[in-house]
Amino acid sequence: LTLAVVLPQHNLTYPWAWPRVGPAVRLAAAAVNSRRDLLPGFTLRWVFGNSEDRHGVCSEMAAPLVAVDLRLAHHPAAFLGPGCVYSAAPVARFTSHWQLPLLTAGAEAHGFDDKSEEFGLTTRAGPSHRKLGELGVQLHRRFNWTRRALLVYWDERVDDRPYYFAAEGLYVQLPTLRNLTVRDVVFRDGGNF
Repeated sequence: LTLAVVLPQHNLTYPWAWPRVGPAVRLAAAAVNSRRDLLPGFTLRWVFGNSEDRHGVCSEMAAPLVAVDLRLAHHPAAFLGPGCVYSAAPVARFTSHWQLPLLTAGAEAHGFDDKSEEFGLTTRAGPSHRKLGELGVQLHRRFNWTRRALLVYWDERVDDRPYYFAAEGLYVQLPTLRNLTVRDVVFRDGGNF
């Protein structure tokens, strides 16, 4: 029984980087294999694929290519990772198509909540930004807030956009409150504000 692991190989800025997660994968596989009652007749093994580009950054191109290569070469029963939003999304779409589960500590974006189709077999073991939005809703209810402030930032898609996706959780969940209108106004450099 094969587990395909698709994670950043070297970049330790990611909490799910292979140097951090690899020892746990090795220990887990050894623990499962030492107990014959867990997977009788099977041996758990893992294969690794690097989700980084040549600059050491999570790659929305490298991750799905590695996932396809691992699928064709090793026929895994499940995938672990990727964690970064833009690399996890295409891999999760492939694993859903292949009817294989994907477990990730990342993929925090609100879109991964949609279990109806493309992310139906994706399980997130880490936090989600939807939960942050739900916290915002509960705070509004608890303290009966009637005035709100909006945090504004300029989003340039040069990384995994953690601020964009964190704000997305609030942006999607806050309208579930009664008598709340959410509007977004784009402010660009050079000042239209």
